[in-house]
Amino acid sequence: MQPGSPDPMIVTPADMAACRQMIRDGSKTFFMASLLLPDRVRAPARSLYAFCRVADDAVDQSHDSRAAVALLHQRLDAIYRGQPMANVADRAFADVARRHSIPRAIPEALIEGFAWDAEGRRYDSLSDVVAYAVRVAGTVGVMMSIIMEAREEAAIARACDLGVAMQLTNIARDVGEDARNGRLYIPRSWFADTGTDADAFVARPQHSPQLAAMISRLLGEADRLYDRATAGIDLLPAGCRPAIHASRLLYSEIGREVERAAHDSVGQRAVVSTGRKSLLMCSALVASIARRNASDAPVLEEARFLADAVAAAPKPEARPRSFDERARWLADLFMRLEKQRQ
Repeated sequence: MQPGSPDPMIVTPADMAACRQMIRDGSKTFFMASLLLPDRVRAPARSLYAFCRVADDAVDQSHDSRAAVALLHQRLDAIYRGQPMANVADRAFADVARRHSIPRAIPEALIEGFAWDAEGRRYDSLSDVVAYAVRVAGTVGVMMSIIMEAREEAAIARACDLGVAMQLTNIARDVGEDARNGRLYIPRSWFADTGTDADAFVARPQHSPQLAAMISRLLGEADRLYDRATAGIDLLPAGCRPAIHASRLLYSEIGREVERAAHDSVGQRAVVSTGRKSLLMCSALVASIARRNASDAPVLEEARFLADAVAAAPKPEARPRSFDERARWLADLFMRLEKQRQ
């Protein structure tokens, strides 16, 4: 498949509607944030998330996860040949990958993260956990940045930061659920530091002061990356900033809920109320107006290969946006928010 090729892809309005419903059912936080995206970004973003969701489920819900990973590689081969398999998400993602020149190395890294789950990989250090988060979430941040036409390294670096921060938040929230499924993403060295046994915890998940301290430490690392990512949102087109601020605020609020529960992610799962989400959406609109100093933090070492892949890829021709188009986006935004409120 040639990046930016004019050859039409076999993607239909029904495919796009199916992707929208898939995200609405399976990722309510992203769906809510996507309401703030301009039309030109919202549809491809939902196609991207639909493919990532379907790919993740294909591994998690398979009785043979290794075979499921192998099939994902075959599906990616077909997508990048421009001949996606007869699957809604594959057709939609193939169209997005072509139109936005998404380097194949990015979704390949995503699938590698799923493969690590399939093989039951152990994560001994924080760097190991970050390397995993880069693959299963940093890749999504990078592809979103590409869709929003922000391909410079500074924007890609901060997109990785945001994706990793979100994944660390997810890990902190799902410690108990992951352990009951035989998985552990908190660094095993942290268990050793507190004199506790990681394998014993996975075998019999229980909340403890030591575990609470580890979860707090993980959320602290997430917050550090959220702060770095916030400075990079100004590198995005103005119309895209509210949605990314919303994603940042909605996901970081999950961490705040974990904190309010005394860092107990074994006996309960943190949930952000609908009312609180609505307030955070409003805060995102305000945050998108403020200007911040750019972060000079380098790309996470674990994510360097993603930034290099984007830098080496051909770039599609940028499409200028008129004042009228930006005005229509603003009017449409308020209509969508009012519809969501009702």
